[in-house]
Amino acid sequence: MTYGTFDLTGRRALVTGAGHGIGAAIALALAEAGADVVVHYGSSAAQAADVVQQIEALGRKAVAVGADVTSTVEVDRLVDEAVASLGGLEIVVCNAGHLVGRAAVEGMSDDHFSQVVEVNLGSTFRTVRAAIPHLRAAGPRGRVVTMASLAAHNGGGAGSAVYAAAKAGVLGLTRGLAKELAPHGVTVNALAPGFIGETSFHGTFTPPEVQQTIINGTPLKRAGTAGEVGGAVVWLCSEAGGFVTGSTVDIDGGAWFR
Repeated sequence: MTYGTFDLTGRRALVTGAGHGIGAAIALALAEAGADVVVHYGSSAAQAADVVQQIEALGRKAVAVGADVTSTVEVDRLVDEAVASLGGLEIVVCNAGHLVGRAAVEGMSDDHFSQVVEVNLGSTFRTVRAAIPHLRAAGPRGRVVTMASLAAHNGGGAGSAVYAAAKAGVLGLTRGLAKELAPHGVTVNALAPGFIGETSFHGTFTPPEVQQTIINGTPLKRAGTAGEVGGAVVWLCSEAGGFVTGSTVDIDGGAWFR
């Protein structure tokens, strides 16, 4: 019986929001599995350059490309540069996203609403749309991984209702894309992380006492790591994950099923 492998040697990947945190861990995990990686960043150019150096130290090719993922023109350029730099594209990981800021729906401005939706759902739509011709050419080697959140299931914490809605939209888009790209052999799956430590997300938006409350309410009684998210991406992008599509992988220590 053949079980498949996690070897990504020869694969070419684009990871959005890869300058730090979960995105950087994903980029490094893909490189460790053998892939060459384009490291996208929004404003963290220096951090993205450091990720590139770490990938190159693994013997893989890496290029940092900056782009505003809320702009169609910028995203189209990003994908074009990724393809030109690597000579093709088989893997697209849509990790870019942001809470923007905690705000109750009552009194929320249209601008805040639009920012949250565009940076989370809109960026995923634009990135995959631009990459589809290259993914189609990749056939059964083609992989898309989108980034949702536990918030997509449970509505999120205080002041994150629109973020939760945008991430729920990512799940719907993922399922639709899985059907649309299945005839070409391309798989499309989502990750829904729960509380992941060692990132700036919760450090910026979640007070320490709230973080501890979240951990206490997680069945595994700990925060997840960015590396654990990266490992799930490698699985989904590998031969071993080739028959998984339209699915959501919950990386939350059991928080959603409890």
